[in-house]
Amino acid sequence: MEAAALDVERCDLQCKANNTEHHTELNGEERLIVRRGRPFSVLLHLRQASQKPPENLTLTVQTGPIPSRDTGTRTTFNVGSAIDKSCWSATMAAPTAQTLSLTISSPADAPIGTYKLLVGQYNATTLCEFVMLFNPWCRRDAVFMEKDEERQEYVLSQDGIIYRGTPPRFQELPWAFGQFETGILDICLRILDENPKFIHDADQDCLNRRDPVYVTRVLSAMINSSDDKGVLTGNWSGDYSLGVKPTFWTGSGDILRKWHDTNCRPVLYGQCWVFAAVACTVSRSLGIPCRVVTNFGSAHDTDGNLLIEHIYDDNSEDIGDDSIWNFHVWIDSWMTRPDVKEGFGGWQASDPTPQERSDGIFCCGPVPVTAIKEGELTIKYDAPFVYAEVNADVVTLVRLKNGKTVKISEDTTECGRNISTKAVGKDERNDITNVYKYPEGSKEERSVYEKAKHHNKLLQKGEEPGVHIKIKIAKSTMIGTDFEVSAIVRNNSPAPKTFLLMFYARVLNYNGRIGDTCGFADAPELKIEPAQETTTPMKVEYALYGPTITDERLIKLKVLLIDSETRQFHKTDKTIVLDSPKMLINIVGIPKVNQKLTADITLLNPLPVPLQECFFTIKGIHLTDEKSIIQKIGTVAPKDYAATKIEFVPTSPGRNKLVVAFNSDKLGSITAYESIVISN
Repeated sequence: MEAAALDVERCDLQCKANNTEHHTELNGEERLIVRRGRPFSVLLHLRQASQKPPENLTLTVQTGPIPSRDTGTRTTFNVGSAIDKSCWSATMAAPTAQTLSLTISSPADAPIGTYKLLVGQYNATTLCEFVMLFNPWCRRDAVFMEKDEERQEYVLSQDGIIYRGTPPRFQELPWAFGQFETGILDICLRILDENPKFIHDADQDCLNRRDPVYVTRVLSAMINSSDDKGVLTGNWSGDYSLGVKPTFWTGSGDILRKWHDTNCRPVLYGQCWVFAAVACTVSRSLGIPCRVVTNFGSAHDTDGNLLIEHIYDDNSEDIGDDSIWNFHVWIDSWMTRPDVKEGFGGWQASDPTPQERSDGIFCCGPVPVTAIKEGELTIKYDAPFVYAEVNADVVTLVRLKNGKTVKISEDTTECGRNISTKAVGKDERNDITNVYKYPEGSKEERSVYEKAKHHNKLLQKGEEPGVHIKIKIAKSTMIGTDFEVSAIVRNNSPAPKTFLLMFYARVLNYNGRIGDTCGFADAPELKIEPAQETTTPMKVEYALYGPTITDERLIKLKVLLIDSETRQFHKTDKTIVLDSPKMLINIVGIPKVNQKLTADITLLNPLPVPLQECFFTIKGIHLTDEKSIIQKIGTVAPKDYAATKIEFVPTSPGRNKLVVAFNSDKLGSITAYESIVISN
């Protein structure tokens, strides 16, 4: 009897039970969403009672627009007596009068994507469609993750914290990843379908989706729009009049929906943390464990020599192409790496921010974090670039008028500091620098230089030989105020020294671009005896930095010291983040499903000038119906409070974060959040 002769009235996908078993219930119960390597059950309701099932019932699964048995995107198999975990297989329970219960199992390396399930061999009939995802709960899957608390954080958690600013003043940006919001999974699958490899060879691309390394590399290219119909366009110009300022985004859902609703037109605009956050959302949605990583002091090595070369002319202007970003954000994804030699599974770094081309397109990674730590730069993909970001040496050179270039300093510790990600299960910063690199100055990372007797005396006192500069800042650097900083110079050389000192303060963008000067001090003849130090103060005034300070509130302090006798250069710099006012959030009402709550929000304007076009934005998963609620409040006077009350209605029980943002013409990107436990 041919299997298609089965007269099936309907196919019950048992979505609630299957989705719960496969940890996809947060996507809803309207359709079947399963994870590979784990069985699921369907129930066939027959039109004719006591219809005898065929002896050899045949099933077919297929994915992609042109499924093929030859490539493996279409597989036909018989229902048997036992499940075979190594391939597609199925069993059937004892039939009842009018139903057949089938248990179907996929291999742990099946391609992810949308599938059709058919019954019959020659005249197959489509029974249903379902979605297949990666499975971090399955030991045979390349993305298997051992600890449940890590799966909860890196796969199921819908919100997180992204770190910006500068050490030790880290700025927390709460972010709604929202991978289970309505429609997001379909958008993530569409991203895969819009990638150029799919357009060039759809069947091969669908087959390659069995490999999380391949999928992660595709996402690294598709989150930016530099080569394709990607999600986001980057903008570091400061002019965002054609789109949304990158600092205004607080979640991935709005970005992904806008890309989808405009027929894959790139969303304007993103910067590194936005690219990384959206990539994290897509990765988690597809089942790849993922975390957002911030590297402070992140090198951008343009020529691949693992050096950041600051080349100055005789006017002290940096004329080199290399740069060090105050911070840079990318993602780590968890998977095995059978495509490289053993020992490089685990976290893999990839970077969707378009910086340099890889294989002809703007993408980066995935590269094993272990390879970065061990300096294994032949391991795929883009290991030299990522290694330089966290571990490049910094060389300062001066190009003289006669054309000669002289090295004046070398720093081995400036790049790759305080590498940070959100801790598992806690709203705290987890420093993972030791995962990316050995401790600075350790035997593994550097050799210790021999030191002369004079140096030994200094070392016994806990000091280093030579001339040293450090910058001290005031305890309070609240935006809108004037404050004092100091340049402290210590002479640990054996002879007296006379210097020319110049001390600058300049507004800074997070990507390292320098803005206007907002402070200057100098000392033409600074005389320092051996083992002594001097302090040169400088006042940083709001009247100078206020007009051009960015939402990141960064100011770069720089000291240049020239030995009057030898003309040797010494320099140091320090980036500070101005303090921002604290936002106060008070939730009024009883936190229950479908019961109105009010967010009572206040924020002090610390500036000596009025704030125009002020508005608050709130958003929370299951709190604001997947939308941002905006409340405009107009003008706020100097030293006065911006205050508002915003109502919202929770839709589901559980613990969620209400993210609140304040923006205005002169003060913006002030964010805070309040955790709320909603009961039924």
